[in-house]
Amino acid sequence: MFFRALMMLAVVFMVAGCASKKDKGDIGDVRVEERQDITAGPLDGTEVYPGQAVGGVMPGTQQDLVVNVGDRVFFGYDQYSLTPEAQHTLEMQAEWLKRYPNVNVTIAGHCDERGTREYNLALGERRASAAKDYLTALGVPVSRISTISYGKERPAVLGSTPSAWSQNRRSVTEVQ
Repeated sequence: MFFRALMMLAVVFMVAGCASKKDKGDIGDVRVEERQDITAGPLDGTEVYPGQAVGGVMPGTQQDLVVNVGDRVFFGYDQYSLTPEAQHTLEMQAEWLKRYPNVNVTIAGHCDERGTREYNLALGERRASAAKDYLTALGVPVSRISTISYGKERPAVLGSTPSAWSQNRRSVTEVQ
């Protein structure tokens, strides 16, 4: 999981590094420097055609979800309730999923390294289920969402520090 996220991040930086900068007087396609926010593109109301890349990102893919919406929400220690920030991210995911009705997702629940394996598997399942329940309450069909718990087995950040622990207490939405 960490390797996959790292690879996606590397691709984003490579695409950004290869982009050429047009001067402000150029008339043509929308320029990157004119975009108002990170959701400009697939969720800003522009027409997207199947197979058409927007800003180097193919619509309806994991990379599109990560770049334009966000694929993870974070939880407090020993918690599975959604924070307002997590709810906002899931609301954007719900809009994204409604825009791409043929996309199915799996929500993976994760925990930090503290606690037993069994306890963390159960907590990870509750975190994934909380995200799934919120998405379905927003109108995403339950048949499009599956859940899995990895407990503490797949940390995003290695280490036994409060910073590492906070980044590992998460649920991640993955396009299938």
